[in-house]
Amino acid sequence: MLYASRINDLSSSCRLFTEKPIRPTAMNRTLYSYLFYLALPLVLLRLWLRARKVPAYTKRVRERFAYSLPVMNHGGIWVHAVSVGEIIAAAPMIGGLIKRYPTLPITVTCMTLTGSEHIQILFAHEPRIQHCYLPYDLPCAAKRFLDHVQPELAVIMETELWPNHIHACAQRGIPVALANARMSARSVKCYARFAKLTSSMLAKINLFAVQTRTEAQYFLSLGARQETIDVTGSIKFNLTIDPQLPMRAAALREQWGASERKIWIAASTHEGEDKVILAAYRQLLENYPDALLILVPRHQERFSQILNLCRQQGFATVCRSSGEPVKARTSVLLGDTMGELLFLYALADIAFVGGSLVPAGGHNPLEPVALAIPVIMGIYSFNFFEISAMMRNAGALLEVHDAQELAEAVRQLFALPQDAHKMAEAGLKVMQANQGALKRLLDDLDELFDRYH
Repeated sequence: MLYASRINDLSSSCRLFTEKPIRPTAMNRTLYSYLFYLALPLVLLRLWLRARKVPAYTKRVRERFAYSLPVMNHGGIWVHAVSVGEIIAAAPMIGGLIKRYPTLPITVTCMTLTGSEHIQILFAHEPRIQHCYLPYDLPCAAKRFLDHVQPELAVIMETELWPNHIHACAQRGIPVALANARMSARSVKCYARFAKLTSSMLAKINLFAVQTRTEAQYFLSLGARQETIDVTGSIKFNLTIDPQLPMRAAALREQWGASERKIWIAASTHEGEDKVILAAYRQLLENYPDALLILVPRHQERFSQILNLCRQQGFATVCRSSGEPVKARTSVLLGDTMGELLFLYALADIAFVGGSLVPAGGHNPLEPVALAIPVIMGIYSFNFFEISAMMRNAGALLEVHDAQELAEAVRQLFALPQDAHKMAEAGLKVMQANQGALKRLLDDLDELFDRYH
C-alpha cells in the first residue's frame, strides 16, 4: 500500500479529533507524524481485528514499535519488502547482494505476517540474513530501529515509502535506494495531493532504479532529483525456477492419479473474486466434469472463510495443509500453506492470477510464465501495467471481465492445448527479452555503496 493512501486514512481519522479537516496541500512531515500518532488506536484496532482471525498477529507486536527487536549484527545492508510479492521479487537481488558483499549482514524487513513467514522459509539456510518487522513510521520508532540495526545502505522495494524512516536515514547519512521502483498514474495523483511531504521525501532518496521511462518521469514530476534516477527495468523478469520443482509437481500429480486430469489454478485471490471463480468453475465442469481447481487466497486470514464457501457451494474440498491426498472426487484443492505458491502453480495446466477481477491491481503474472503456463487475468492489472501490456501484445495473456469469460478462456485452453503451448512460449520469450535488470540494479547499488564508504 502506498503511503499516500495511508495519509488519506489518517486524514479521515483526524476528523475524529479536529473540527476542520486538514488541507492535503499543507501536509508536511510533522503534520503527517501528528496524524499517525492520532490514528494509532485505529491501527491497533485493525491489528486486533486481524488477530481474531489469525492469532499469530498478536505475536511480535512490540517489534512494530521497535521494541523487543531480535539480536542483530550491526551494519550491512537493510532491505525492506512490504509483503510476499515484493519479497519474491527481492529474492534474486538479495542473493546477488550476498555474493557481492560476503562479509556483511543483510537485514530483511516486511510489514505482514505472511511476508515474515515467507522470509523465514526462503532464507532459512542463509545465516547472514536477519529479520524483523519494520516498525510503524513514527519518528521515535524509526530512530530506535536504526539505532538497533545501524545499516550502511537502505534498499526499499518498489514503492513502499515511509517519510519518517527515510528522513531518519538521511539524518544519519545512510543512503537510500528505491529498487525496482514503480508508479502508476493513479498513484501519481495521490502523491501529488501531498506535494510538500512527497517532494521533501523523494529529494532525500539517493537512487531510483525504476522499471520504465514513464515511471522515471512520474518520480521526477513529484520531486525526485534527475541525477538519482536510472531506468534499469523490472527485476521480476529475472525470476528463476528450481529445475526440480516441475518434476516434484509431476510426481505429485501422478501420486494423485491426476496426470491426465485437467487442472487450473486461481492464485492470490482477493475478497470478492472467489465467488466469481467458483461460478466460472461450475460452468467449466459442464464440459470438463473431472477438472480440478487449485484455489489460493492471497491472505491467510481468509483461508477458513474460503474453505466454508467452497463446501457450502457443494465442492468437495481438500486443504493442502492437511496433507490429505487429492482423490478423483475432489473438486477443489485449497492452497492454505505458506511458501508454496510456485509449487502450486507447477501443479496446474492453466493459471488465473488474482487481484485482477476486483480493483486490487493484480499480482505478478511472471510466476506462472516462468513455469511455461498460460496466464489469464482480469481487467485490473495496473500493479503490473507494463508487464501485462507486454504479455497481451505478445499473445501470452488472456484478459477477462467476469465468470462467463473466465470459464470460456479456461475451456478454450483445455480444448486447444496447442494454443495453450503457444501462449506459454510467448510468455517465456517476453521474460527472456527483458532480462538484465538485476545486474543493472546490483551495479547501481554497488556504485551507491562505494560512494558513501
